[in-house]
Amino acid sequence: MADPEKRPEGPQEEDRLHLLGSLLAKTELEITAATRLTEEEEIEDVLETLLGWRQQLGADPGLAINVLTNRLQRTALQVSEPEAEELPPGREAAFAAVMTAVYALGAQLHAERDDTEGTRHALSGAEEALIDVLQGLHDLRVAIGDAPGPEDEANR
Repeated sequence: MADPEKRPEGPQEEDRLHLLGSLLAKTELEITAATRLTEEEEIEDVLETLLGWRQQLGADPGLAINVLTNRLQRTALQVSEPEAEELPPGREAAFAAVMTAVYALGAQLHAERDDTEGTRHALSGAEEALIDVLQGLHDLRVAIGDAPGPEDEANR
Protein backbone atom coordinates (compact mmCIF):
# COMPACT_ATOMS: atom_id res chain seq x y z
CA MET A 1 0.00 0.00 0.00
CA ALA A 2 2.69 2.52 0.89
CA ASP A 3 5.05 1.24 -1.80
CA PRO A 4 6.84 4.36 -3.18
CA GLU A 5 6.78 2.92 -6.70
CA LYS A 6 2.99 2.51 -6.59
CA ARG A 7 2.33 5.63 -4.52
CA PRO A 8 5.08 8.20 -5.20
CA GLU A 9 2.88 10.84 -3.52
CA GLY A 10 2.79 8.75 -0.31
CA PRO A 11 -0.14 7.12 1.45
CA GLN A 12 -3.60 8.40 0.60
CA GLU A 13 -6.61 8.79 2.88
CA GLU A 14 -8.08 5.51 1.63
CA ASP A 15 -4.89 3.74 2.79
CA ARG A 16 -5.25 5.07 6.34
CA LEU A 17 -7.28 2.23 7.91
CA HIS A 18 -5.16 -0.41 6.23
CA LEU A 19 -1.99 1.22 7.50
CA LEU A 20 -3.46 1.60 10.99
CA GLY A 21 -4.34 -2.10 10.95
CA SER A 22 -0.76 -2.92 9.98
CA LEU A 23 0.54 -0.77 12.82
CA LEU A 24 -1.89 -2.43 15.22
CA ALA A 25 -0.74 -5.89 14.13
CA LYS A 26 2.88 -4.88 14.63
CA THR A 27 2.07 -3.60 18.13
CA GLU A 28 0.14 -6.76 19.03
CA LEU A 29 3.03 -8.92 17.81
CA GLU A 30 5.45 -6.90 19.96
CA ILE A 31 3.20 -7.33 23.01
CA THR A 32 2.86 -11.04 22.30
CA ALA A 33 6.63 -11.44 22.02
CA ALA A 34 7.10 -9.58 25.31
CA THR A 35 4.42 -11.51 27.22
CA ARG A 36 5.51 -14.51 29.22
CA LEU A 37 3.59 -17.66 28.56
CA THR A 38 3.54 -19.03 32.09
CA GLU A 39 0.31 -18.94 34.01
CA GLU A 40 2.03 -17.53 37.07
CA GLU A 41 3.49 -14.43 35.46
CA GLU A 42 1.37 -13.89 32.36
CA ILE A 43 -1.26 -11.85 34.21
CA GLU A 44 1.46 -9.46 35.42
CA ASP A 45 2.45 -8.79 31.81
CA VAL A 46 -1.16 -8.27 30.79
CA LEU A 47 -1.71 -5.84 33.68
CA GLU A 48 1.42 -3.91 32.74
CA THR A 49 0.26 -3.48 29.14
CA LEU A 50 -3.19 -2.51 30.43
CA LEU A 51 -1.66 0.24 32.55
CA GLY A 52 0.07 1.67 29.49
CA TRP A 53 -3.17 1.38 27.52
CA ARG A 54 -5.13 3.27 30.18
CA GLN A 55 -2.50 6.02 30.37
CA GLN A 56 -2.80 6.60 26.62
CA LEU A 57 -6.58 6.40 26.56
CA GLY A 58 -7.31 8.77 29.41
CA ALA A 59 -10.42 8.92 31.54
CA ASP A 60 -13.15 8.87 28.86
CA PRO A 61 -15.25 5.74 29.56
CA GLY A 62 -17.20 6.11 26.28
CA LEU A 63 -13.96 6.10 24.33
CA ALA A 64 -12.76 3.07 26.28
CA ILE A 65 -15.93 1.15 25.35
CA ASN A 66 -15.53 2.19 21.71
CA VAL A 67 -11.93 0.96 21.67
CA LEU A 68 -12.91 -2.32 23.36
CA THR A 69 -15.82 -2.83 20.97
CA ASN A 70 -13.60 -2.26 17.94
CA ARG A 71 -11.04 -4.72 19.32
CA LEU A 72 -13.72 -7.32 19.98
CA GLN A 73 -15.18 -6.88 16.48
CA ARG A 74 -11.72 -7.40 14.95
CA THR A 75 -11.29 -10.49 17.13
CA ALA A 76 -14.66 -11.85 16.04
CA LEU A 77 -13.74 -11.41 12.37
CA GLN A 78 -10.40 -13.12 12.91
CA VAL A 79 -12.07 -16.02 14.74
CA SER A 80 -14.76 -16.39 12.08
CA GLU A 81 -12.39 -16.97 9.14
CA PRO A 82 -14.36 -14.79 6.67
CA GLU A 83 -13.27 -16.99 3.73
CA ALA A 84 -14.75 -20.15 5.24
CA GLU A 85 -18.19 -21.29 4.15
CA GLU A 86 -18.88 -23.02 7.45
CA LEU A 87 -17.03 -22.77 10.74
CA PRO A 88 -16.22 -25.72 12.97
CA PRO A 89 -18.50 -25.65 16.04
CA GLY A 90 -15.78 -24.50 18.47
CA ARG A 91 -14.89 -21.51 16.31
CA GLU A 92 -18.57 -20.74 15.80
CA ALA A 93 -19.04 -20.73 19.58
CA ALA A 94 -15.97 -18.52 20.05
CA PHE A 95 -17.23 -16.07 17.43
CA ALA A 96 -20.62 -15.91 19.13
CA ALA A 97 -19.00 -15.46 22.56
CA VAL A 98 -17.05 -12.45 21.32
CA MET A 99 -20.17 -11.01 19.71
CA THR A 100 -22.06 -11.54 22.98
CA ALA A 101 -19.48 -9.29 24.64
CA VAL A 102 -19.81 -6.69 21.85
CA TYR A 103 -23.58 -6.57 22.24
CA ALA A 104 -23.43 -6.56 26.07
CA LEU A 105 -21.04 -3.60 26.07
CA GLY A 106 -23.25 -1.82 23.57
CA ALA A 107 -26.35 -2.50 25.66
CA GLN A 108 -24.70 -1.00 28.72
CA LEU A 109 -23.58 2.05 26.78
CA HIS A 110 -27.08 2.60 25.38
CA ALA A 111 -28.58 2.16 28.85
CA GLU A 112 -26.20 4.76 30.27
CA ARG A 113 -27.38 7.16 27.57
CA ASP A 114 -31.04 6.44 28.39
CA ASP A 115 -31.50 4.98 24.90
CA THR A 116 -34.08 2.30 25.66
CA GLU A 117 -34.56 1.23 22.03
CA GLY A 118 -30.80 0.93 21.45
CA THR A 119 -30.49 -1.04 24.69
CA ARG A 120 -33.25 -3.44 23.62
CA HIS A 121 -31.66 -3.94 20.20
CA ALA A 122 -28.23 -4.67 21.72
CA LEU A 123 -29.74 -7.01 24.33
CA SER A 124 -31.52 -8.95 21.57
CA GLY A 125 -28.22 -9.30 19.73
CA ALA A 126 -26.50 -10.47 22.92
CA GLU A 127 -29.21 -13.04 23.61
CA GLU A 128 -29.09 -14.42 20.06
CA ALA A 129 -25.30 -14.61 20.20
CA LEU A 130 -25.45 -16.36 23.58
CA ILE A 131 -27.80 -18.97 22.13
CA ASP A 132 -25.26 -19.45 19.32
CA VAL A 133 -22.51 -19.96 21.93
CA LEU A 134 -24.50 -22.70 23.62
CA GLN A 135 -25.41 -24.30 20.29
CA GLY A 136 -21.79 -24.27 19.13
CA LEU A 137 -20.60 -25.81 22.39
CA HIS A 138 -23.29 -28.48 22.15
CA ASP A 139 -22.36 -29.20 18.53
CA LEU A 140 -18.73 -29.62 19.59
CA ARG A 141 -19.81 -32.05 22.34
CA VAL A 142 -21.77 -34.00 19.71
CA ALA A 143 -18.69 -34.03 17.46
CA ILE A 144 -16.54 -35.61 20.17
CA GLY A 145 -19.24 -38.04 21.28
CA ASP A 146 -20.09 -36.44 24.64
CA ALA A 147 -23.68 -35.61 23.67
CA PRO A 148 -26.28 -37.23 21.43
CA GLY A 149 -26.71 -35.73 17.97
CA PRO A 150 -29.99 -35.15 16.14
CA GLU A 151 -29.84 -38.61 14.53
CA ASP A 152 -29.26 -40.24 17.93
CA GLU A 153 -32.31 -38.54 19.38
CA ALA A 154 -34.44 -39.49 16.34
CA ASN A 155 -33.66 -43.18 17.03
CA ARG A 156 -35.04 -42.98 20.58
